[in-house]
Amino acid sequence: MTLRLTRDTRLCMSLAARPSNIGTRFHNFLYEELGLDYVYKAFTTTDLPAAIAGVRALGVRGCAISMPFKEAVIPLADALDPSAARLQSVNTLVNDGGRLVAYNTDYLAVRTLLERHAVPPGLRVALRGSGGMARAVLAALVDAGLVQGIVTARNEPAGRKLAAAGGYRWQDETSPVEADVLVNATPIGMAGGAGAEALAFTPSQVAAAAWVFDVVAMPAETPLIAEARRQGRPVITGAEVIALQVAEQFALYTGVRLTGEQVERASGFASRG
Repeated sequence: MTLRLTRDTRLCMSLAARPSNIGTRFHNFLYEELGLDYVYKAFTTTDLPAAIAGVRALGVRGCAISMPFKEAVIPLADALDPSAARLQSVNTLVNDGGRLVAYNTDYLAVRTLLERHAVPPGLRVALRGSGGMARAVLAALVDAGLVQGIVTARNEPAGRKLAAAGGYRWQDETSPVEADVLVNATPIGMAGGAGAEALAFTPSQVAAAAWVFDVVAMPAETPLIAEARRQGRPVITGAEVIALQVAEQFALYTGVRLTGEQVERASGFASRG
């Protein structure tokens, strides 16, 4: 893959505590294939206000926002799209002439996947996590008819608040979990982290579930997903989530709506990096 940079090349980027190559490879693969004068680069920062000021001042076209910046970036944006305003969580900034508009494409990705995998409404859900991604996931679950469930998280105040907002019950992490759908919306199982080899739910909890959903995208086969596959449970993976939400970001940045085949090929290329 060869990118020809010019003075007019538009920059898109991401900000994350632990940057990955997924978005970088996905976007740049399609920029070249479609002949778009764009380039994408992943960054991290210890100074979020300064980083966002740079996005604005340097005319960076789009910026993907990942953990732990999804809520902290809200007051730095000029406007919130309804997707971000409802969730009070941001995963995308679009720079329109120095005006930063915040979006949340995580919700759309999760809702689409629940429909695509035909997860039936009415099942009991156990959602682990209380951050911005958990908020997007819970909204999608409820809108898909999965209205009965619990939220469990290390951060009890945030977990209780999230549970109340979605009509779920709060449950302490030490209490037994019984659910039809297990959803991990924490960094547990993420490559490079302290809990990279850990399971967000126990093997016995997986055995009792009908579906297992892990939003972690690095690696694509997390310990939880591997355990669910070993037990023959249907899964929804973080790799699927990121492919759909990145495709939506691509459209926001470039105005180009990708086909399913383009998303599939770019996702395959990204996953090999």
